[in-house]
Amino acid sequence: MTELTAALRARFGASAELAAAMPRVLSASRFVQAALQALVAADDALDDFAKVYPEGETRRRVDAAMQDVDTPEAAMAALRVLRRRQMARIALRDLSGVAPLDETLGDLSDLADACVDAALRFVERRLQQRHGVPRSADGRPIRPVVLGMGKLGGRELNFSSDIDLIFCHTDGGETDGARSISSDEYFTKLAQETTRLLVAQTADGFVFRVDTMLRPFGSAGALSASFPALEDYYQVHGREWERYAMIKARPIAGDLDAGKRLLDLLRPFVYRRYLDYNAIGALRELKRLIEDEVARKGLDDNIKIGAGGIREIEFIVQSFQLVRGGAEPTLRDHRLRPVLRRLGEQGYLDAAIAARLDEAYVFLRRVENAIQMYADQQTHALPQQDAARAALLAALQIDDWAALQAQLTEVRGFVREQFMLVFAADDHDEHSPSHRLVAALWNGTLAGDAALEALYAAGFRTRPQAVLAAIETLRTVRLVRAMREATARRLLQLLARLIDESVAQADPATPPETALVRTLRVVEAIAGRSNYLTLLRESDAARAALLRLCRASPWLTDFIARAPIVLDSLLDPRTLYAPPERAELFEDLKRRAEALQVPADTEQAMNLLRHVQREVTLRIAAADLNGALPLVQVSDRLTWLAEVIVEQALRFAWAEMRAQYGEPLRSDGRCSGFAVIAYGKFGGIELGYGSDLDLVFLHDCDQLDADSVGGARAIDNATWLARLAQRLINWLATQTPAGRAYEVDMELRPNGRSGLLVSSLVSFADYQRDEAWTWEHQALTRARWVAGDEDVGQRFARVRREVLMRPREDAKLRHDIVAMRRRMRGELDKSDGERWDIKQGEGGLIDIEFITQYLVLRDAHRDAAIVQWSDNWRQLEALAAAGSIAVADKDALIDSYRRYRRWAHERALQQLDNLCPLDAFAEQRAAVVDLWRRLLG
Repeated sequence: MTELTAALRARFGASAELAAAMPRVLSASRFVQAALQALVAADDALDDFAKVYPEGETRRRVDAAMQDVDTPEAAMAALRVLRRRQMARIALRDLSGVAPLDETLGDLSDLADACVDAALRFVERRLQQRHGVPRSADGRPIRPVVLGMGKLGGRELNFSSDIDLIFCHTDGGETDGARSISSDEYFTKLAQETTRLLVAQTADGFVFRVDTMLRPFGSAGALSASFPALEDYYQVHGREWERYAMIKARPIAGDLDAGKRLLDLLRPFVYRRYLDYNAIGALRELKRLIEDEVARKGLDDNIKIGAGGIREIEFIVQSFQLVRGGAEPTLRDHRLRPVLRRLGEQGYLDAAIAARLDEAYVFLRRVENAIQMYADQQTHALPQQDAARAALLAALQIDDWAALQAQLTEVRGFVREQFMLVFAADDHDEHSPSHRLVAALWNGTLAGDAALEALYAAGFRTRPQAVLAAIETLRTVRLVRAMREATARRLLQLLARLIDESVAQADPATPPETALVRTLRVVEAIAGRSNYLTLLRESDAARAALLRLCRASPWLTDFIARAPIVLDSLLDPRTLYAPPERAELFEDLKRRAEALQVPADTEQAMNLLRHVQREVTLRIAAADLNGALPLVQVSDRLTWLAEVIVEQALRFAWAEMRAQYGEPLRSDGRCSGFAVIAYGKFGGIELGYGSDLDLVFLHDCDQLDADSVGGARAIDNATWLARLAQRLINWLATQTPAGRAYEVDMELRPNGRSGLLVSSLVSFADYQRDEAWTWEHQALTRARWVAGDEDVGQRFARVRREVLMRPREDAKLRHDIVAMRRRMRGELDKSDGERWDIKQGEGGLIDIEFITQYLVLRDAHRDAAIVQWSDNWRQLEALAAAGSIAVADKDALIDSYRRYRRWAHERALQQLDNLCPLDAFAEQRAAVVDLWRRLLG
């Protein structure tokens, strides 16, 4: 061995790190020692052992080795000699420490890819010599595809692993040679002979062990299936564990482009369109079977499938992929480590937890490879013999066995802990009091007064009859009555947990009945969607958050029931009660939108807007009800959300129009600009829950009769812009299965309902200068650009400033504003002899807005700062700074406005009207009425 070490050091002299590691490497692996001994004896230069292979190098070397091969025996020998040399190279680089884990796994996977592809092409040439080319009914060649599965598919192959393959072909037909056979027979032969070329044991060993059991119907299925047969199989017969397996599928040989098309076809089978929490139960069952095998065979020391082993990290990552991959394209990756990194970056896993799991994975894979590199044997168990243990310690550079065991215990303990957090057993104790109570109420053995007494004893002491009625209503829902027994059993488990937790969460102000009855409305709404029932049963955090939010607000209860996709947001309290800032909102929606191609993905894009709108609204409401956001920040965030949704909807609508009709150009050759102007609460940055959007659309096209350019067909620019406006409204307001993003109101556009849907900036300016009513200038005080062309937005801002800063005759201005207010109050004020309308009543919210608008229109010509902002509060601050209103009066208006809005906001969350007792807000009302009379008479 000393002589071998010296010879290797001489060859690796240029790589000091590699040369220095030789004694340890040779101690760590009998396989490497024997392989290198043979290579040195054959005077192999080993130059490439010191280098990182560039992309494609392994395949180039395999192809070169197979170049002049013409018999199966020669092909076997060439592949085996090359395989042994490459495995020695990979092991040496790994054990010496010069290769990181990803290089080792990638090189092993590249070697397997190249060997399978070379064997496939060799066999295919020989088959075509005998039988001709297989062709479909229309004469096109039928191509083979080999899918790599498992660790090979993930480019994570371990050192002595077998390779999981699925052989398939693009279509059905027959060969065109003199000895014609069916395509099924042809591709069966191709799979059989390719496999034999790889697995046969010769004097030179084997290339790779091959496992084809993951193919449709396993050992009973055809060795190679056509694409149509595969698609049919997964649609009709595909099982949950096969979804798990297909996450790793990757075309490795044959027609790779066709393989990618196949995986695109199968994507809906692997990744459900929406969040899929049922996958966790299927994975849990699969893990249970593995654990039974571990216990039965005494495999506790198995690095791969033992507790806290590699498989549990894979299950954690792939559970997130199966649950979320349909909604989150970035998780559709066959590689484990990049997905684990994304889970941390996107907050699905705590970033520190994701990093520790990655470290654990690297450590366990290094241990696994070191065990296998010792003698090139497929084993995952810690060695028992002293020599093998010493070799493992040398490979890992760990001093003694106790230190290795301590590190393994720590790493596997952490992995096991995280695994149990994701895959905790779902069986609620069916002998618990709450479960017995639910079962008795459900099957009718407990009814009437006895049922009420039992519910009272369980903690429902204010309105037990409401709980009883809610459970009875749920029991009689058609979708619940149609449930399979197993699903109904899980529903009862969920109800038992909700009963326990609603009582535990109760406080003196809100009895447990309130939370439970409202939550059961949500459960009723999702009764036909086992995915969401599974989520609530599985997740303690989601269940607790749902109860808390339903208890706090009936409006929020209905919101969740109408859009159950938001239930996913309840999983993480850190994000639930911390709604995003505007920049974060913008980047997140932009990232998710970039994965879609409009118009091809129009339905998905529409749903994306609606899902984001609901998810973020829920997070804002949760933070609001939790006291984490003051009212101003609630309105800010609801307004930012609308801005971001409108902006992305405009991008989608524009892409749709461009694909069909090209784009409208100005006379100077530039693309026409289109801008969205917000009015009302949206313009005033005061959106509330459920607010609609007051919008006006403007453009700067100066040749409306010209045709659009660059599309499948042209239309005149005026029609193009009108259709864009209509499509933008559709993108926002169309009712889809996911609901609608926003109601849109276009009443404030020039000439109202009779006006054009989109106006040129020039005609808008002329209208505002010459035709607009005073009330339209009032509305303009709260208008601002929110999306689309920024240049058009800036020009709109200049028009707005010019119009609002025009001197006005005070008497006429006061007359117009008072007349409009009198008309509004007559039509809209709901005050009566006992209650006062906080919005429309005298001294209420609208009076404050009218006072502010009057002062802006009266005095803006004296100070441009007065029209800088579109929201009521900052306008009042600017008016006070300009001397238009006394500071004390300004403070009184802002204080009243803030109090009114907070009260109305809280009432909205409780689904109550805006009518308050006549003696409420007496001081604020008096101040507003007094100022109105002083200013407007």
